[in-house]
Amino acid sequence: MLVNQILSMKASGEIFTVAPDASVADAAKLLSDKRIGAIVVSENGRIPLGILSERDIVRELGKRGASVLDLPISELMTRKLMTCTTGEDALAILDRMTQGRFRHMPVVNEQGEMVGLVSIGDTVSARLKELAAEKEALTGMIMGN
Repeated sequence: MLVNQILSMKASGEIFTVAPDASVADAAKLLSDKRIGAIVVSENGRIPLGILSERDIVRELGKRGASVLDLPISELMTRKLMTCTTGEDALAILDRMTQGRFRHMPVVNEQGEMVGLVSIGDTVSARLKELAAEKEALTGMIMGN
């Protein structure tokens, strides 16, 4: 299955972004309000500069305390951002996420602009659907259908 197929199966194609100079508290509120696990950091809402996850916030809260909420997102965000394109294989994306130990990946076009965001949950769900379809096809072949 390709990344574009995963994006087409998602209920919402909306990509939530936040400016790098916004506060960590603002990002935490957005994550909570939208019930999402990560938010893409972008100046213009199209070009990803980094990503900030719930885990990033919790990790820094544990190290620095509540004062971290007043910091700009740029101080906590992951800058070495892994992206993918719509034509990439979902299994390869799942492997990259697993190896890199991250859960969200922006999908970009040839110009580097975001066209979507896939999570590890999205890729696992797509893989499970793919396996179920393969099972049905094999069962049909064995049963002579």
